Amino acid sequence: MKARHTTSGIPVASVYRAADVADLNLPDQPGPGEFPYTRGIAEHMYRSRLWTMRQYAGYATARESNERYRYLLSQGQTGLSVAFDLPTQMGLDSDAPLAAGEVGRTGVAIDTVDDMETLFDGIPLDRVSVSMTINAPAAILLAMYLVVARRRGIPWDALAGTSQNDILKEYAARGTYIYPPAPSLRLVTDLMRYCAEHVPHWNTISISGYHIREAGANAAQELAFTLCNARAYLQAAMDAGLAVDAVAPRISFFWNAHNHFFEEIAKFRAARQLWAHMLRDEFGARSPRSWLMRFHTQTGGSTLTAQEPENNVVRVTLQALAAVLGGTQSLHTNAADEALALPTQDAARLALRTQQIIAYETGIPDTADPLGGSYFIERLTADLAAQARRLMDEVSARGGAVAVIESGWMQQQIADTAYQTQRAIDAGELVIVGVNRFADPESRAQNIRLQRIDPALEREQCRRLAQVRAARDGQRVVACLRAVTDAARSQAPLMPAFIAAVDARCTLGEICDALRAVFSTYRPAHAV
Repeated sequence: MKARHTTSGIPVASVYRAADVADLNLPDQPGPGEFPYTRGIAEHMYRSRLWTMRQYAGYATARESNERYRYLLSQGQTGLSVAFDLPTQMGLDSDAPLAAGEVGRTGVAIDTVDDMETLFDGIPLDRVSVSMTINAPAAILLAMYLVVARRRGIPWDALAGTSQNDILKEYAARGTYIYPPAPSLRLVTDLMRYCAEHVPHWNTISISGYHIREAGANAAQELAFTLCNARAYLQAAMDAGLAVDAVAPRISFFWNAHNHFFEEIAKFRAARQLWAHMLRDEFGARSPRSWLMRFHTQTGGSTLTAQEPENNVVRVTLQALAAVLGGTQSLHTNAADEALALPTQDAARLALRTQQIIAYETGIPDTADPLGGSYFIERLTADLAAQARRLMDEVSARGGAVAVIESGWMQQQIADTAYQTQRAIDAGELVIVGVNRFADPESRAQNIRLQRIDPALEREQCRRLAQVRAARDGQRVVACLRAVTDAARSQAPLMPAFIAAVDARCTLGEICDALRAVFSTYRPAHAV
């Protein structure tokens, strides 16, 4: 009989018995809510509180995105997750030459605090948690959000949400970086410090394995490289004078839910265990809140197919189920049409309904860690954790996350795995239903209704931006931008300067340019 393996190369036996997990001492393992939280971060898990249903959304301009947010909230979504367009992610204004043709295409365009006000018009920021998927300019976008809250009279200690703010994975797997690693890490820790003092319930970083997996990594690499990045952020925070127990409780994670159902469940369980031991044993954290890994999960975008897109509903359902069985705190389910375009409203609703059916119709949330104690799951959890630890040790031996990213080693590991996976697909060894097996030449993909972005919206966004520039106090803008540059040069805190600048209606691109003048832009020495 042919040998079977998980995506990480872990052998899978045809059957598992008690002898296969005898070394794990299962009867003595801690339960849910007990260190190292392999079985979940809370004793009762979803019996006491369901995961947050946080659908990732944003397109075109702030007005269109606001309408989508209101619709999703009206349909039972319990948290917002903002998708920004590519120019915003790169710190470019919508009228910048490099932004042409990209405005509002992959997310919402945000140029000024006026756009941020429109984006959240009518949405109670003190009652809805907001996640912002933004990295290089994360601190500036958060500054806009804080100014909007202040103008509405909402105290900052009433705000809950997350800034992704994970720049290392951009160098390793995604590419929307602006500045070199050292000043980028300074921006990360500056946001951490400011929120610890002024926005206590804000998660200051969401360390992302999702994009590492999307770039081609397997489950063990996703675990190991993400946790190595987390180690680098913690060390940078401590080097900046922050106490680990002041920072760690506001760190969250962002994982991918991929296709291998059981390996993904084991991955989430292993992740909590690895993080708890790292924080307690390596960094000396004493607060149990620091040991808890809280995480958001998104179903695997790279697993979606343009062929027979209705099949994606099944893929997403199984991936979402793995995330819930693995104990996620927050979940985004991809829409069936996302291999072709941004999701339509109908597709987004069906993706949300997928979560709601799991939550309310299946009985799955009724008990914590329902697969805990399974010989297969426990063996796989232990093996995956061990494989991740070996990779983490190798990263440490090579100088840590920043060193292996700058050398290109981490990127090469991910690329090699992606190449081997694609070879297996091309050879038919890895089956993708409807693509390399059971393909229907009369698939309805060409007839599916897609979300289209009207090119006129880009022109409208640029017109609004010009109006803001014409109406604002020019002298105040110049003074605020000079203050940003001075803070960057002097090692002074940056967040107060960002808040003053966005309040003066400085644009995102202008503030990022003020930082570029000091920090420069990053050009990788190694490309994979």
